[in-house]
Amino acid sequence: MNIRLTAIVVSTLLAVSVAGCATSEQNQRAGTGALIGGGVGALAGQALGRDTKSTVVGAAGGALLGAAIGTATTPRGQSGNYCRYQRRDGSIYEAPCEGNGGGGY
Repeated sequence: MNIRLTAIVVSTLLAVSVAGCATSEQNQRAGTGALIGGGVGALAGQALGRDTKSTVVGAAGGALLGAAIGTATTPRGQSGNYCRYQRRDGSIYEAPCEGNGGGGY
């Protein structure tokens, strides 16, 4: 039993660390969706099946579904050629990147 708990904890920590390394918003949403979906799926699998196999199947299915939903719900409005700039008063704004085809010279 302790080996299974250790495996679950290590898998969760690994998933969190990989999700933190995502570079685009789509990857971040997919990682977050996978984490939330995996947790909800594990809880649902345990509640329905009351055994380890059901918990693992629920976690895997929830992670896949969560990643798919996270990817699908990413807004497509921005082209990705925006950069963050800081004004002299300290406020931060986004504008097309200079020198990256976005104009603004």
